[in-house]
Formats: sequence, structure tokens, C-alpha cells
Amino acid sequence: MPKLRSSRKRLRQAQKARLRNRVVRSLMRTTLKKVQTAPAKAEAEALLPQAMSVIDKSAKKGVIHKNVAARYKSRLVRTVRAMEA
Repeated sequence: MPKLRSSRKRLRQAQKARLRNRVVRSLMRTTLKKVQTAPAKAEAEALLPQAMSVIDKSAKKGVIHKNVAARYKSRLVRTVRAMEA
């Protein structure tokens, strides 16, 4: 346990941020998996805008870097386009 008052506060802040980030990251990964494992291409295309939104929000909140968000979105679109009709 830190001795300095500012260090204790920083530890509390880091714990809150970690929990918040974990929720956002988990939601993002779940949404990505739903799109990738969709049984039909039409279903995946319907879920795609929601997934894009979740990825953008994760980047905006600082959970992931904006370039990582762009990479996720690009790969997701390529996955959906490559699906059988």
C-alpha cells in the first residue's frame, strides 16, 4: 500500500479506470464476436453499424488507440465482405 496521500489517491483512480475500461473493452469484444460469428451475411451486415459505433466509443474514451480502432473496423468490414451470402 502506498504511503503518500497522492499515491493512495492515484491508486484509487487507477482502480476505477481499470474497471471502467474493462467493461468497455468487454462490450467491444462481445460485439465484434457477434458480427464475426453471425450465421448469415445479411445478419452480420445488420450488426456492423452497431459494432462500428462501439469501436468508435471505445477509442473516444481512450480504452483503445484511434489507429487500433481503425484497424478493428477495417478487419471487421473485410470479414463481413468475405462471408458467403
